[in-house]
Amino acid sequence: MANMLQAQSVMETELNSNWEFARRDDTTWRTATVPGTVHTDLMTHHLIPDPFIGMNEKAVQWVDKKDWLYRTRFEVTETMLQQDVVELDFRGLDTYADVYVNEHLVLQSHNMFVPAKVNVKEWLHTGSNHLRILFHSPINQNMPQFLRDNLVYPAGNDASDIPLSIYARKTPYHFGWDWGPRIVTSGVWQPVYLRAWSRTDIQDAWLQQQSLTDKAAVINAAVTFNTTRAGNYIIKIESPDKAFPAATLNAALQTGKQTVNLPFNISKPRRWWPDGLGDPYLYQVKVAVLEGKQVIATRSLKIGLRTVEVINEPDSMGISFYVKVNGKPVFMKGGNYIPQDNFLPRVTDNQYRKLFSDMKTSHFNMVRVWGGGVYEKDLFYDLADENGILVWQDFLFACSFYPSDTAFLENVKQEAVANITRLRNHPSLALWCGNNEIAVAIKNWGWKDSYGYTETQWQQLVQGYDRLFKELLPQEVKAYDPGRFYFHSSPISNWGTPEDFTKGDNHYWGIWHGMEWFDAFNTHIPRFMSEYGFQSFPDIHTVRRFTTEQERDIYSPVMLSHQKSSTRGNTAIKTYLLHYYREPKDFESLLYVNHVLQAEGMRIGIEAHRRAMPYCMGTLYWQVNDCWPGPSWSGRDYYGRWKALQYFVKKAFSPVLVSNVVEKGDLRTFLISDLPANEKVTLQMQLLDFGGKVLWQKELPGITAFAGKSMSVHDIAPAELLKGADTGKVIFYTKVVKDNKLLTENVFYFANVREMELPDPDIRTTVTAGTSGTIEVRVSTTNLARNIYLLLDKDQDSHFSDNYFDLLPGHEATITLSTRMSAEQVKEQLKVISLRDTFKN
Repeated sequence: MANMLQAQSVMETELNSNWEFARRDDTTWRTATVPGTVHTDLMTHHLIPDPFIGMNEKAVQWVDKKDWLYRTRFEVTETMLQQDVVELDFRGLDTYADVYVNEHLVLQSHNMFVPAKVNVKEWLHTGSNHLRILFHSPINQNMPQFLRDNLVYPAGNDASDIPLSIYARKTPYHFGWDWGPRIVTSGVWQPVYLRAWSRTDIQDAWLQQQSLTDKAAVINAAVTFNTTRAGNYIIKIESPDKAFPAATLNAALQTGKQTVNLPFNISKPRRWWPDGLGDPYLYQVKVAVLEGKQVIATRSLKIGLRTVEVINEPDSMGISFYVKVNGKPVFMKGGNYIPQDNFLPRVTDNQYRKLFSDMKTSHFNMVRVWGGGVYEKDLFYDLADENGILVWQDFLFACSFYPSDTAFLENVKQEAVANITRLRNHPSLALWCGNNEIAVAIKNWGWKDSYGYTETQWQQLVQGYDRLFKELLPQEVKAYDPGRFYFHSSPISNWGTPEDFTKGDNHYWGIWHGMEWFDAFNTHIPRFMSEYGFQSFPDIHTVRRFTTEQERDIYSPVMLSHQKSSTRGNTAIKTYLLHYYREPKDFESLLYVNHVLQAEGMRIGIEAHRRAMPYCMGTLYWQVNDCWPGPSWSGRDYYGRWKALQYFVKKAFSPVLVSNVVEKGDLRTFLISDLPANEKVTLQMQLLDFGGKVLWQKELPGITAFAGKSMSVHDIAPAELLKGADTGKVIFYTKVVKDNKLLTENVFYFANVREMELPDPDIRTTVTAGTSGTIEVRVSTTNLARNIYLLLDKDQDSHFSDNYFDLLPGHEATITLSTRMSAEQVKEQLKVISLRDTFKN
């Protein structure tokens, strides 16, 4: 036992040591890690290979067919046993678990997402006590339900001949997805605590904002108690830093669970704002319950004061979908988040902090927690609060029908209540969504015919959908988080017809799944784009971790085994690549060009969405991150390494953006601003050849970048601009400055790279030791350099502040490098290439 805490009469111990595990049909016990999973414990003892390497995923599929036992011993003192309650507090058991204390069955869990507390005092004794958990195989547990139902649910991402994922209230992606492996885990995936307390315990404290004006915020603290001794108690709400006056209430608590309301006011409140619009200010709040002068229990929280509205209603352009924060419409910039590992407990707090640092650096103000993953740990939402990043929270259902029998719905209800009440205090929580893509699938994916459902079966499935997503979940949101926006499925509209782009949010997959070219992003623009993407492989550092040198070919068995986007994924990448670029000369060059391809395509989409503001009011690309090392749509790979996409997102999401596009025969330049106030700026435009010769230029001083607006500020016919110049040998360069400070810049190309004769850029680099232990790399060129790529071949954890960037002739860029190497080592090992260096011919 460790981390013993004694706050007044509450005693809490985390049970995180001395664990062992064994296969149920074996007698050998081995050391285990808690929180953890059976797969990671088996890997620690070299009983299974790492499923992320080579084709080892196939070698671990037996694990989920077995039952597993975990056990530990813990000490109980006489002082603990003198308390009214001694409870085990399980934050997360994955998934079907029987819990025994000193061989007494005390708890049965059947939902990965529902924490469980159980008073075990009657089965404890002073000294050493025994805790044992039996984890039933999720496959064996769910097979009888499949045989009972006599029908196959359309869980197309379940990478098994018999899809059982829909029966288990367990994270769906563990059963496989089109960017991740099938690794169905079991184990104690969240911490376990032993808690001893008397009289009364604070079960929940909901700080519900009643009203908010510039003069005052009125908050109701709805504090839920579990009381063992009825009596008169004092409930106190206070500010540890004296930001508001304390409020107290004398309450007569009865035995059992009850909720007491205690309102309090904050005068002249500071508001919480999303990133880019202000400070995400948080008030500290302490809730305490006292008996006389003795503090019985406390809870510390933070609250952000703001209003968030999702406006989804008919308007002159169709049906809107946008977010208002503190009464202000805000264009949402962000991405779709999946779990960071197939083995959830091994994601460190530092990885969460790095994730949010990267999102904030990339100018995110929203992240979507996608419905095939998990309700994230508290730290995730705390970091969202602190960084001003709104959270779109899906309930955990995706891409399939689900059962709707009484037992299943009751299980979901417990899950919903547990997670709504856990997350509702977070100012970052913007909305609840019932599921990912199921409603649009029912209408458009042909499930009824392809799965051979009878009319009766189909109607039962559709009615089950309505019970779960149109009745149960909205009822629980209304009951436990009233006022928060809920809608039953994303997207609201399909991407198949022009009319669909006028209605609500859209997942546009014409590019990639529909094999349309990137220009379609400029014409297929919805009211809110909540999913769209294009695939890339990880970079060479990551590929080296799961392949041997002989396996580094995109059609090798290992590379194909890591490609989960059907059998055509790698072929789709190659098809797009050869449409826009020349054939790369080798494997590493192909990875690099693929990164540039993905980033350039997504840049077109992001800029199109931002130009279309306020018709379009959000762009959430698929996807932010990975759960294992393999090709996917991510901007950050499994190890947190930035692909070209993440660098391009950072620039395309910048608060002020200049964007160029050919529309209706004119080259139009747009100025887009997400700043909170209007700014006077200067727009500078040039037509240059690849050697830097200026063929045309124009400056527009004193133009206004209007807050929260997109405006066309310059139009010109390409023929008038080019005056006969070869489109494959010139660029249109635009930049916006204020007080001689660069705010944004962009380069428009009139032709694809495949059609260009790129000159030798003559790239030169200078490496120097920078401040604070960093290293600076200065890069200059004689001629145009497309997509300069900086790589430290021997440091897989290095990070450049910019990469894959274009450098104009005569320009210089200074890049900050984070690395463990010295400046001298960097000079020796720095690899610098541009697109021209990758051409096969």
